[in-house]
Amino acid sequence: MASTSGLFQCSDPKKWKRVCDVYWEVVAAKGAKQKQLVEMDKWYQEELPARMAARSQKSLTLEELVKLMEWKLMRGKFRPRLKQMAASNSADMVESCTMRAFQLLPDVSAAIDELCQLKGIGPATASAVLAAGAPELAAFMADEAVESVPGLSPIQYNVKHYLRYLEELRLKSEALNKASEEEWTPHRVELCLWTWKVAQKLCPKLLESLEDEEERPAKKLKTRK
Repeated sequence: MASTSGLFQCSDPKKWKRVCDVYWEVVAAKGAKQKQLVEMDKWYQEELPARMAARSQKSLTLEELVKLMEWKLMRGKFRPRLKQMAASNSADMVESCTMRAFQLLPDVSAAIDELCQLKGIGPATASAVLAAGAPELAAFMADEAVESVPGLSPIQYNVKHYLRYLEELRLKSEALNKASEEEWTPHRVELCLWTWKVAQKLCPKLLESLEDEEERPAKKLKTRK
């Protein structure tokens, strides 16, 4: 599992699991200059999904939408104007629009179109909303993850490009599910691709350590012959 190679072509779920297991280490490395990133990522990956699942109908509040936008901007390119635009939506509009979007699933395209009616919300942010509430159906359109899928660069921030990306992740999650007993979703695949891509830039030695873990058993087997 050389750090210079891509992860997407890999079909071994054990390798994907190793990458998944170091996700938070990579988030911490990414947020070295933004210490709030780890806290915000914990909120997005764990707290927000639990909040939505506890509601009779999945939806977001205005406060949650603004915080999700803040998380997205910390994760990627910082565009403060988007946060201001998201905050300018009415609380009632956010709740009703996000509720309708989740009701439209599994039609992801229709759900994204619904979310894009909100000010400041494009396909990428809409995908983050859906991934938080329905990770089995959607994945966040993270630049690093999209760039990791062959044939999807350069990125186009539109619904058509997102659906191509999502289909690739859906197929990959299905293949990993067939090859392992773990549960793989498009969102989990996306997290692994993000982890791999960011680690290549910020902490390549971490990927090398994963490679060492993979090779150790093989070396032991050779010594027994």
